[in-house]
Amino acid sequence: MSSHGKVKRLTVPQIVDRKGQDPIVCLTAYTAPIARAMDSHVDLILVGDSVAMVLHGMDDTLGITLDHMIMHGQAVMRGSDRALVVVDMPFGAYEESPEVAYRNAARIMQETGCTAVKMEGGKRLAETIAFITERGIPVMGHIGLLPQSVHAKGGYRIVGRDQSEWDAIEEDACAVAEAGAFAVVLEGVAEPLAVKITESIAIPTIGIGASNQCDGQILVVDDMLGLTERTPSFVKEYGQMHQNIEDAVVNYAREVKARVFPGPNHVFHMKGVTKLRVSNQ
Repeated sequence: MSSHGKVKRLTVPQIVDRKGQDPIVCLTAYTAPIARAMDSHVDLILVGDSVAMVLHGMDDTLGITLDHMIMHGQAVMRGSDRALVVVDMPFGAYEESPEVAYRNAARIMQETGCTAVKMEGGKRLAETIAFITERGIPVMGHIGLLPQSVHAKGGYRIVGRDQSEWDAIEEDACAVAEAGAFAVVLEGVAEPLAVKITESIAIPTIGIGASNQCDGQILVVDDMLGLTERTPSFVKEYGQMHQNIEDAVVNYAREVKARVFPGPNHVFHMKGVTKLRVSNQ
């Protein structure tokens, strides 16, 4: 395809300009086929570290590596043309220092061709976000429920249900925005607080288990497709793919055992030899 006919990806300024406008549609993706299927329908694809659990069967996100994220980022970039692609920075890739975070973010950008990276954390990451964005790498923030901090927090806990927590979470949101993040994910944040944060900061908020008043929404694609065994209460399943896959496998197994598959149309025949009729007797 010539460069004249190639679809242009959405840009960071275009996403920022959606603040307070029509909602930003986001989903996770980890493979080229899934990215290809959603590309024309979403604005932003996140190559999330949730791939650890979704595709690799890990108990949490902590075991996924930078190499894993780059590999999945490359696949998603191959499968998409239009959506802005953000790659999660995995646990351990950015906490040590702004300099280490920059080197790892730059490697992600160089090796995947993605547009931006995402990091979990509020005030404690403000210096790192500023350091990276000042050097030309767009950053998406992530506050509220932080999966990479699950052990420190004692589990996956919704935040902001007690109003005494609000000040700290609002400070995190403001710190991320002021440090230069172009958007921020609000995960597992009580709805009134998510609304307040959305109204008070200048960058788009992307909700997951937050509020429909956020500037955009994101879900883990396998959750919304009905591929996971257990989904969080805030997820709406838009498909039942797990059952569809199981049904297909059951039918396949039955036909293999009955020697119905492969049939005449699924095998290769000798040249000049008429296809033989297969008897079911």
